[in-house]
Amino acid sequence: MLKKLFLNNEDYSHLKSALIMLIDDEPVMLDIVQALLEEEGYQKFVSVGHSPEATSKIIETNPDILLLDLDMPEVNGFEVLTWVRHNERFKHLPVIILTASEDPTSKLKALELGATDFLSKPVDPSELALRVRNTLSAKAYIDQLANFDALTGLPNRKLFVDRLGWGIEIAKRENRSLALLDLGLDRFAQINKTLGISVGDYILQIVTERLHKVLRNCDVVGKNGVEHKMENIARTGGDEFTVLLCGVNSAEDTAIISQRLLEAIKTPITVNDDELYVTASIGIAVYPADGEDVETLIKHASSAKFFAKKQGSDGYQYYSSKLNEQSKTIMKMESDLRKALEKQEFELYYQPQVNAIDGKVTGMEALIRWVHPEKGMVSPADFIPVAEDLGVIVNIGNWVLNEACHKASELIKNAHSSFKVSVNVSPKQFIDPDFKKSVIVALDSSGLPPKNLVLEITEGMLMGDIEYVVSLLNEISDMGVSFSIDDFGTGYSSLSYLKRFPISELKIDRAFLLDVPQNNDDCSIVRAIIAMAHSLGQVVVAEGVEEVEQLDFLNLHKCDIIQGYYFSKPLNGNGIIDYIKSNS
Repeated sequence: MLKKLFLNNEDYSHLKSALIMLIDDEPVMLDIVQALLEEEGYQKFVSVGHSPEATSKIIETNPDILLLDLDMPEVNGFEVLTWVRHNERFKHLPVIILTASEDPTSKLKALELGATDFLSKPVDPSELALRVRNTLSAKAYIDQLANFDALTGLPNRKLFVDRLGWGIEIAKRENRSLALLDLGLDRFAQINKTLGISVGDYILQIVTERLHKVLRNCDVVGKNGVEHKMENIARTGGDEFTVLLCGVNSAEDTAIISQRLLEAIKTPITVNDDELYVTASIGIAVYPADGEDVETLIKHASSAKFFAKKQGSDGYQYYSSKLNEQSKTIMKMESDLRKALEKQEFELYYQPQVNAIDGKVTGMEALIRWVHPEKGMVSPADFIPVAEDLGVIVNIGNWVLNEACHKASELIKNAHSSFKVSVNVSPKQFIDPDFKKSVIVALDSSGLPPKNLVLEITEGMLMGDIEYVVSLLNEISDMGVSFSIDDFGTGYSSLSYLKRFPISELKIDRAFLLDVPQNNDDCSIVRAIIAMAHSLGQVVVAEGVEEVEQLDFLNLHKCDIIQGYYFSKPLNGNGIIDYIKSNS
């Protein structure tokens, strides 16, 4: 397959590597045409003197251009041309007809069948050179448009599938293995949304350069030659790439290459004087162990990549039958999850938040539960990540927001005027253009005073476009709504940023409380968070409190609010009403 697109009148050297197939029953003619083209610098030829072998040779060698004689015994040129144009893989293969016939009917028939050009016998050397050159130039242009990605210059999915098919055929014939790497950038959609598509495009180009560099310098792949390696990389989707390793001999070789690719990608990328850190996840499927055809290998590599991302990104995962079963389970969950909202299968539970000193209820955190018709209660840890991937998390998050506001409004009217409800906001929900509108709708429809709503966000959501985040938080805070940082201390935001954001509350992650007060390091972290929050005028909530020793430690260091099983597990709608009546 020809790769270069930009041609000029002086440099056609890149065309000389084209594979030229000659089909003619006259051996002398085959020798003459090849000799004339060799004088022009062409180097790769396949000669077919027995026409019944033509189609199998085309399949085997995948030529760039076909020079075809019409008048041949057994299988004539018309029949070969007809086969070519009806074959999905070769229907656009350029075919120059070589004929001694001056019969216009034959030429017209060849044109109707899809001939690209004609050459009369005996062949004029200059005309031969020009027609082959021009035909190959046109093919290079068409190939580039049809088979290559305009942004990165890499082969696209169409060409990748074709090459994978050829790779499988070669591996089968030579009785060796082949590895397919499905590589996807982690959280790339967030980069596009927060920094813009132009930055995203720049990152894709940098990643492409790094993939090339790694594979050029990799001894394992190097057995196949530089040109072949370059063709083994493809961009198959927005942030998705594939690498076809035809020269690997072991799983260890594949692991080495995968790790080198990951290391290269996560090297910081400088954009507008800022450093961006991009990571990737890789799924690996191997022929013939994981599949013997194109579709199966692609599916299994994709499945492995899915689980690589689930393990936390920046890693690789080999395909296994166990993963396939897990993948089927998740696909079933995805299907059910899409329908769960309209079938009203979600339910909110509420965990009380109590004053650390007197134990009285000051608020509650709304926690979603999925009551599956077959599986019963499904943990949020299982379905929330799937909802994020599917893109349905925004609708689910808005449902939670509305439901929680209505429940809190009901409780305030009947029992506790200062009662607050905390609602978790997902990253995708937070960056949704209609997020502020969703908050307003939930408050207006429920009648809940804005001061009684706390929106819980994570540290990671404060990163990206800082100015946009500050503006959005201020606009919502001006309405009277409070913001809380959930799982504080587990993220990666700079503490210096906190004073820029209108944050009213910090929640200490339960991971820091598990070994309190026995572990001195955890005790130091908890004390530091409380002191820092209070110095900034923020309330501190400790979640996951289960032991009296933890409570005593938190009280000693003046933590404001306690949440955890020590006081109550999450309760359903009726349960939270009873609890509040008993503890207000």
